[in-house]
Amino acid sequence: MRKLFLLGFIVAGLVLGNEANGYLEFNVTELDRIEDLEFGFSKFSSNFNPLMVGLTLIRGAGSKGAVCLDGTLPGYHLHRGHGSGANSWLIQLEGGGWCDNIRNCVYRKKSRRGSSNYMEKQIQFTGILSNKAQENPDFFNWNRVKLRYCDGGSFSGDSQNKAARLQFRGEKIWRAAMDDLKAKGMRNAKQALLSGCSAGGLAVILRCDEFRNLFSGWTRVKCLSDAGLFLDTPDVSGGHTIRNLYNGVVQLQGVKNNLPHLCTNHLNPTSCFFPQNLISQMKTPLFIVNAAYDIWQIQSSIAPPSADPSGYWHECRLNHGRCTPAQIRFLQGFRNQMLRAVSGFSNSKKNGLFINSCFAHCQTERQDTWFADDSPVIHKKAVAIAVGDWYFDRAEVKLIDCPYPCDRSCHNLVFR
Repeated sequence: MRKLFLLGFIVAGLVLGNEANGYLEFNVTELDRIEDLEFGFSKFSSNFNPLMVGLTLIRGAGSKGAVCLDGTLPGYHLHRGHGSGANSWLIQLEGGGWCDNIRNCVYRKKSRRGSSNYMEKQIQFTGILSNKAQENPDFFNWNRVKLRYCDGGSFSGDSQNKAARLQFRGEKIWRAAMDDLKAKGMRNAKQALLSGCSAGGLAVILRCDEFRNLFSGWTRVKCLSDAGLFLDTPDVSGGHTIRNLYNGVVQLQGVKNNLPHLCTNHLNPTSCFFPQNLISQMKTPLFIVNAAYDIWQIQSSIAPPSADPSGYWHECRLNHGRCTPAQIRFLQGFRNQMLRAVSGFSNSKKNGLFINSCFAHCQTERQDTWFADDSPVIHKKAVAIAVGDWYFDRAEVKLIDCPYPCDRSCHNLVFR
């Protein structure tokens, strides 16, 4: 197996990793920031010199009220397509958690997650964003866009807090970005794919049918949610860590009116921020890529320190190899909940699934998990091939892995 190195930036410092026997090991000082691993890249092949793409600020966004948490302009990174992909568009919604109270949002607006003043001027395009056919066989020559995430509400809020000088304008950012990209040629797309990772993967589910309505009836439009299947499930103490988080986001950021009405007609707004209550109602074809043991959910939703004051879960949450049999049984129960959540969704022929039994989070933008010599596979099919087969209707794709520890192809995340 090739040696892999991941580089990822975290608010508290640099992440350094190496792989051996399917495990990626990290020194991380702020584990709740593991969404930042989406910036990681595999040091192999041509990714020694990955494509770097510059930031474009949306100049007309301010007049539409579409601004980041601190009032700065939102932005995206665009690499133009060519050849057979010149009229096809892939939009990637950036992830990066949420802010659910004034204190967290004030902290966030002093980072790239809340202000374009702190965004990188260039970022790497790897995985599904790569411009190399050997790394991204189906989408390498498309117009590929990374829409930056600076609202803290999965592109869904519309509110403000004047006292704290906070703007919650995620929904307006979404609309301003789509308008700008349509003016740059996306309105005439023959093919379009909306994708996203983590909080961006949730945003894909929330915005997917709206995305479809941007195009004419003859455009092939589909959506891809990576690590966005956040479950409304109790934590190890029996509490509701993620429900409380989502309730804070929905209430603070004025998300209610921007949620799918098919859901809010019969469920409360917080319930309608959970993908499990949305995916079966969606009209647009959707593909879900998710680790059955999503490491963000384990660390920040299922077994966060706040729900584990005795530290019983501390070693397990950092390294699944240190979990007790009882803890593994608990995590198998989480996997079973995930499979139940997608059971109705998977009955539709238009939808697709790739749920592997890995301890991972975000697998489409990282080259080593998207498409490499030793990428994770289910039935010998890598994520990139599964997504391509589904998007182009080459095959029906409903891939669900056997339970841990059967999969030896995983790139599991292990933290120190």
